[in-house]
Amino acid sequence: MASDRLGVMNNYVTGALIKKLRENRKITQEELAQKINVSSKAVSKWETGRGFPDIGLLEILAKALDVSVIELLSGSDVQNKNRAADMRKCRFYVCPVCANVIQATGEAVVSCCGITLPPLEAEEPDEEHKIHVERQDGEYYVCLNHVMEKSHYISFIAAVSDNGVQFVKLYPQQKAEAYFRIDNVRYFYACCNRHGLVRL
Repeated sequence: MASDRLGVMNNYVTGALIKKLRENRKITQEELAQKINVSSKAVSKWETGRGFPDIGLLEILAKALDVSVIELLSGSDVQNKNRAADMRKCRFYVCPVCANVIQATGEAVVSCCGITLPPLEAEEPDEEHKIHVERQDGEYYVCLNHVMEKSHYISFIAAVSDNGVQFVKLYPQQKAEAYFRIDNVRYFYACCNRHGLVRL
């Protein structure tokens, strides 16, 4: 329980973020205070680092600032600029603790195992992570000539088209291969647990 509290305090909402969000929404300290039923002096203290909002206020504070509670606790103001849901701008997030993979249509605050995850940045494949694609019986066969050991493996392969993402999760001891529908695929992604995301 103490470690849970410590985790919350280490990632608690900062006064600088409250101020930034408030100013972005063009509201005064007084107006924010009225929205969440506190004094403007309390808001001023938070913004100057002389106090913290009570944990019971976080939900109403997030609503007043038009963000999620997770955004407040992560200390970052993340807005999804991909409102049109262009799948070519999708993002992948991978948890280093449990290897969970989360895919989003745009920038987001994503958390797993108590960690706020950064989006993976795709790079050009090098020789070790070269993605091979060929057509087989009306499908794309995608493979990598990559080791698949417990400590070093390809964790997933994905095919991104205009209207969706096809995704195959991989595990050590499997082959680094997958089959995908031929469906206006624009990009193929592969993620190495050591070296990150590559894109073809």
